[in-house]
Amino acid sequence: MENMVVSSFESLQNIYKGKKVFLTGHTGFKGAWMLKTLSLLGAEVKGYALEPQTQDDLFHLIEGDAICTSVIADLRDKQRLQDELVSFQPDFVFHLAAQPLVRLSYEIPAETFEVNTIGTANVLDAVRLLDRPCSVVLITTDKVYHNNEWLYPYRENDRLGGYDPYSASKACTELVIDSYRNSFFNSNNYKQHQKGIAVARAGNVIGGGDWSKDRLIPDIAKAFAKEKPVTIRNPQSVRPWQHVLEPVIGYLLLGANLITDPIHFSQAYNFGPQLSDALPVEEMLQLAIQSWGKGEYIVEQIDNQPHEAGLLKLDISKVISELNWKPKLSAQQAVSITMDWYNLFFSNPIAVNEKTTEQIIDFIS
Repeated sequence: MENMVVSSFESLQNIYKGKKVFLTGHTGFKGAWMLKTLSLLGAEVKGYALEPQTQDDLFHLIEGDAICTSVIADLRDKQRLQDELVSFQPDFVFHLAAQPLVRLSYEIPAETFEVNTIGTANVLDAVRLLDRPCSVVLITTDKVYHNNEWLYPYRENDRLGGYDPYSASKACTELVIDSYRNSFFNSNNYKQHQKGIAVARAGNVIGGGDWSKDRLIPDIAKAFAKEKPVTIRNPQSVRPWQHVLEPVIGYLLLGANLITDPIHFSQAYNFGPQLSDALPVEEMLQLAIQSWGKGEYIVEQIDNQPHEAGLLKLDISKVISELNWKPKLSAQQAVSITMDWYNLFFSNPIAVNEKTTEQIIDFIS
């Protein structure tokens, strides 16, 4: 089996230029980075997602409406989703849409399960109706693993689970994917269904244009822009931090490999940083202060706050070996270019579309 090596903008462009890509979650933070990258690669994109929450969302800043066919709808609207996907007849499906926040999942647990688990089932039901070859990459999370809070990094074949509703909903999502892959997209019957179904599990992503509540880098940028101290909850919690372009390019590479060998690559892959870049929250904050040039912080002590994982690391040896993918940026570099993006946004928001393009091109080159 010959693995595909994507080492330049041109090689990715050769894969995706002129291809039809159905992208769920295109109005979200990671989805907008994915959309911009696909647009630069020359793909024809149809997005399916909820309305962006604010005018400052990255989707608006990159003029998302102009670079894709944007469908504003809910994953739980099964018929609408089927109609939009099947009528488009995509070559690729990248499913990023989700309720992605751990703390919010405590406030809307049932909705989190509906969107993340049933929403994915709805996507796969729509894919079943496609009468053509299609490569499907379904994005879950590093938090699908039953977290024992140990130093051992989790591998793709480790036990799945979830303490909080978000993590549990994503573990349930993986069970749904396995069921569909066994029942309807079984590799033994690939010649009949012609669908490659892969799963991507990414660590904590950072990058310009994230305004999500209770996320470290957005909280830092907003506080520093107002010259106020940022408040952090869990300074010693360790996460596998990475720039958003690391998994975005990984997803594209996984989709490309599904074309070359859909039977082999129809499995799960971790996308995360090197173990040395799985850092505590407080250390990430100090890197952000260094990049911004100044800043202060307060550690907030909250009794009875919702449970969040204290230690989580990913083993990425499989994706390095099988996809020839590896992290390009250190945590320090990822923080630096992220804070550069926010600094520009707060001084000249019109210029961030060009900055986003520049960071994508620099990253792929």
